[in-house]
Amino acid sequence: MAASISFPDSPVPAALGYYFPAEWHPHRATWLNWPHNENSWPGKIQSIYPAFIQFIKTLTRGEQVCINVNDENMRNMVERSLKREGVDLERVTLYLHPTNDAWCRDCGPTFLICPTASQPKVIVDWRFNAWGGKYTPYDLDDLLPERVAKTLDIPVYKPGIVMEGGAVDFNGAGTLLTTTSCLLNPNRNPDLTREQIEQYLEAYYGVKQVLWLEEGIAGDDTDGHVDDIARFVNTHTVVAAVETNADDENYLPLKKNLQRLKQMRLLDGKPLDVVELPMPRPVYEEEQRLPASYANFYIANGVVVVPLFRDRERDEQALEILSACFPDREVVGIDSTDIIWGLGSFHCLSQQEPELR
Repeated sequence: MAASISFPDSPVPAALGYYFPAEWHPHRATWLNWPHNENSWPGKIQSIYPAFIQFIKTLTRGEQVCINVNDENMRNMVERSLKREGVDLERVTLYLHPTNDAWCRDCGPTFLICPTASQPKVIVDWRFNAWGGKYTPYDLDDLLPERVAKTLDIPVYKPGIVMEGGAVDFNGAGTLLTTTSCLLNPNRNPDLTREQIEQYLEAYYGVKQVLWLEEGIAGDDTDGHVDDIARFVNTHTVVAAVETNADDENYLPLKKNLQRLKQMRLLDGKPLDVVELPMPRPVYEEEQRLPASYANFYIANGVVVVPLFRDRERDEQALEILSACFPDREVVGIDSTDIIWGLGSFHCLSQQEPELR
């Protein structure tokens, strides 16, 4: 048993009853950063906006969309762009929260809830170091959760360690799923052991169990985020990305992860129900393998948005599988072929704010 950690917050959120709800929990809003960093989409940032705006338009069917913009000029440009595409601006709120990049899942606020508390919603402000210091600057992204907390007048907790939202997935019933290749990477929290990281996850996400997969997919610059390989779709079921081509570099890592998932047990002792989700055919840009995966879907109020990759057979297969997983939601596919050049898709771009009920 690892030595107990002296956390910077006392008591920690979990001790007060706060927890991170599953993504299918009703949302008050989805948070996004307006994409503006041309270095993330070299030579083609303009090509991503049609799909990004379609994503926003789809989300506004069921919830508010909160978009972080850098300044008044960007705010005006975004309003014009959304209005031109018929987005209901009553369902969109723009905030002057400057960012370095678009990946709100990883740098944005982590919302926890405890409906019976005097402050029923709080924010956890993890440190953000751009996936192990790969991209600079990242100072504005690291400040984003605190800015949102101040704007919304919500209490904020600061664990003081690096964590990214795409590195973890939740079943809403006490279990968190992650990968060793990311969370144990020395470019994140080199002074922490696996057991100590688990203590942080339990204290600041309100979970009681951490399940570990191993490696992520080829082309993923995050060192193996779980939201490209395995996702909870209900409290007992995960979809797991699988590659059927034995010559593909994803074949063995995904096969190992699938085997691990089938051996896992949840807190109630029951095994996971595992649904296999095909990988799209490899997607390349300028001879670079991109981390295209149908597992990077986003669960919103009434809809599930799934990235598509102009691979008709597998796109349709993925939509069918996910439609069966979410019978109470409309599954909407949006072309992510240009967006994935930024090395992420719809789940990476978004962060949910839960509704209190």
